[in-house]
Amino acid sequence: MRIPIIFEHEGEDGFRQREAQTIDELTQRSGIVLATGGGAVLRAENREHIKSRGTVVYLRANPHDLWLRTRRDKNRPLLQTADPRARLEQLFKERDALYRECATFVIETGRPSVNALVNMVLMQLEVVGIVPSSAGLPSDSPDDRHDGVHGDEPDGAHGDGEAARAAGGDAKLAQAERDDASQTTSVSPAPDTFPR
Repeated sequence: MRIPIIFEHEGEDGFRQREAQTIDELTQRSGIVLATGGGAVLRAENREHIKSRGTVVYLRANPHDLWLRTRRDKNRPLLQTADPRARLEQLFKERDALYRECATFVIETGRPSVNALVNMVLMQLEVVGIVPSSAGLPSDSPDDRHDGVHGDEPDGAHGDGEAARAAGGDAKLAQAERDDASQTTSVSPAPDTFPR
């Protein structure tokens, strides 16, 4: 069922309940990467599940970049307002601290290519021994660039903190890393090659 239809028939509460059940189920699996939607951190149970069951990478983007990514997307019910940019700023203020609470790593995204961003995540995971050092992707190429639009993110707040959970990692190692303190890494944005 498409997200706007769920919101229409069940409201945001119904959507959030479905989301919580899915996060609980998926975070019990191993060997997966789970990319959550922007509002996943709103429920305490979701935050506990993602941070206690894996390694969490917060892909942090500022409200302006989020607006650029989502301004034409009609499948984000929370952004169907007269001023979606202001709504994104509000969502960012509400959610940023919650994402930081869950994060093993915080990566400032800007507007990098897919490969640059994936390599930055892999580099952080290599440093703590979660993935072997040979797991990196090939170097960046112009064909890998995108404008950041993700059709599968539920509510428009994706980049205000998409939490990606790399399951199969050692939960104790992830907790120890969180105890030491979250690390923040900046990724230099790639030039925007798409017409607007």
